[in-house]
Amino acid sequence: MPESASKKEWTRVAFGDVVRLSRERASDPESDGLERYVGLEHIEPNDLKIRRWGHIADGTTFTNVFRAGQVLFGKRRAYQRKVAVADFDGVCSGDIYVLEPKNEHLLRELIPFICQTDTFFEHAVGTSAGSLSPRTNWASLASYEFALPPLDEQQRIVEVLSAADDVVERLVGLRAASELTLTALGTATFSMSRWPERSLDGLLEYASDGPFGSKIKREHYSSTGARVIRLNNIDVNRFNGADKVFLAMDYFVSSLRGYEVMPGDVIVAGLGDEGIPAGRSCTVPDHLGLAVNKADCFCLRPRADVLPRFLAFFLNSPRGLAQSAAFSQGTTRKRLNLGSIKRMSVPVPPLTTQRHVVGELDALLWTLERVASHERVTARVRGVLLAMLLEASQ
Repeated sequence: MPESASKKEWTRVAFGDVVRLSRERASDPESDGLERYVGLEHIEPNDLKIRRWGHIADGTTFTNVFRAGQVLFGKRRAYQRKVAVADFDGVCSGDIYVLEPKNEHLLRELIPFICQTDTFFEHAVGTSAGSLSPRTNWASLASYEFALPPLDEQQRIVEVLSAADDVVERLVGLRAASELTLTALGTATFSMSRWPERSLDGLLEYASDGPFGSKIKREHYSSTGARVIRLNNIDVNRFNGADKVFLAMDYFVSSLRGYEVMPGDVIVAGLGDEGIPAGRSCTVPDHLGLAVNKADCFCLRPRADVLPRFLAFFLNSPRGLAQSAAFSQGTTRKRLNLGSIKRMSVPVPPLTTQRHVVGELDALLWTLERVASHERVTARVRGVLLAMLLEASQ
């Protein structure tokens, strides 16, 4: 880690003293040989790599040119923390600033790290104007002051933070590969035609669409009591315990006993959102305790000849989600109902085969979750390094 003893040599500067806003434009990007465009939706928060883009040939009105190595900073809704380093040439939205060094006092590679500091984002958010889509302007960003280290110190900081980025990037790649493997195995497993197909309705001992809104209102919530399973709890193949809401026990006992959810039940999300599919499912963990499913969270209790984990894996497989998509209705948000879910067709092998399938998929899921956990921890460590190296002296 770079020594802090030389901090006396750091110089207080304004962002605009060392960073320039690129104003290169292209009235006809395709004729200029550019192929890709980047909008705010293509930049992920807290991720310096551009992983998605659009093709200019498909049509775009963007004319702001960026070059490989320049930094893209989202000026609209700066609280989303969208900063990226371009590794190709293209055009971008007018809501993205294209940044580059103004002089030899600042290394190009340090700019994205400066832009990712909490103090920089606080300044950008604090100087934004507008209610629905607040934007910061260049004059405000240029006025941001920070301590700039000497060039040799800048180089050491870049090396440390880049090394941390490399580790995160490797874990991102490993997670993506694990996800692809899990999807591929799910596709191969549940497309086997030799297994008999059965209607999901005939595989269920119990099914419930949960109490409707009139039975679970905000005034019924409590700090303890019976757990309420909501959409936020349903991740693909995983119960997300972060969202915790409870009902007062006396109200549950008097009004909702018939909706009790049991450990091992399969919970299906009846409502989707952008990038989050309707029909995703998970099983209820053993440790959850007394619980009830809210409306739009369907509870399925399979008969003895179908393993709950097998059914959940099928519902989350490409084939299962394709059926959910076909049965879903709505334009803005896709919605399923319990009747449609019961109409789904499920391949059902013998129990011994189901156990084998669940064992293989659970092993892959465990690997995926471990990789994702390491990725989160590494990202947090990288954030600590960023603060220590660039914000300690601000």
